[in-house]
Amino acid sequence: MTSLPPLAAVRVFEAAARHENFSRAAEELAMTQAAVSYQMKLLEERLGAALFVRRGRGMALTEIGRRIAPQVTGAFTSLRDAFASVRAESASVLTITAPRTFSTNWLAGRLGDFHVAHPDLTVRLDMCDEIVDLQSSSFDAAIRGLPCATPGLVCHYLMAMPVAPLASPAFLAQYKLASPADLLAVPRISPEDDWWDLWFKSLPDFDASGRSDPGIRFESQVLDGHAAIAGHGVAILSPPMFKPAIDAGLLVQPFAHTARYKNGFWLVYPEHKRNASKVRALRDWLLAAVREAYGDDPALLTPPQV
Repeated sequence: MTSLPPLAAVRVFEAAARHENFSRAAEELAMTQAAVSYQMKLLEERLGAALFVRRGRGMALTEIGRRIAPQVTGAFTSLRDAFASVRAESASVLTITAPRTFSTNWLAGRLGDFHVAHPDLTVRLDMCDEIVDLQSSSFDAAIRGLPCATPGLVCHYLMAMPVAPLASPAFLAQYKLASPADLLAVPRISPEDDWWDLWFKSLPDFDASGRSDPGIRFESQVLDGHAAIAGHGVAILSPPMFKPAIDAGLLVQPFAHTARYKNGFWLVYPEHKRNASKVRALRDWLLAAVREAYGDDPALLTPPQV
């Protein structure tokens, strides 16, 4: 494949041919006229043909110059259009990655409000419990259960992650839970979940040692919640993530006591996207949505000590 002439020289030729004036080309490209002349000399030497001839006090295209100028201009127009298309798409598409439970039970039901406020933005939500490298991926922002310790990332605390047992009314009608100790004798969903230990240990003067752990095991709060709604057992969940089900009477919190998981939810995005209008729009809307949902509840809105 024959190598192309230096792109810098071709770019200068395109501007000079379009204006048929070295001074105007220099002004457009923020170069000196001498630099334009130098690039033209390099290009002509590379091609072995003259592209401009002096005509009076100005410059005019040669026959060869006139022949290739439209093709070169067309090529640069195609390049400009291609990059403009990418910029337009990048500015109008907001990509978010978030944990499955947060995505399904909290964010998805509210994104309609965001779209009403920002109808020019298309939102793409990826549900993933893995931590995505925002520096090397195409995602604009992420919701994470950990604060960002990586340099180059901006972090905004959203809410805490309180945990408590939840069950369906039908299950509670069948199994009487008068005290936390009764939980040790009823079916519990995902009984090996660390959150059970967290909740039991947060109870004063309560010993859950020696308990048996029968029950259905899942790897997702969403599935735990669905199983609890279906009456298959008591699940250890984060009540804010299941507020619609609680409000609808599908889930009941049998004990007022909650434990606080050490982490919470954070909005994270790359430092270099801090001023992108779509990221600012997400940040402002999300922080406001959290406040609207939970008011000024310090139990939910106070960041953990990390």
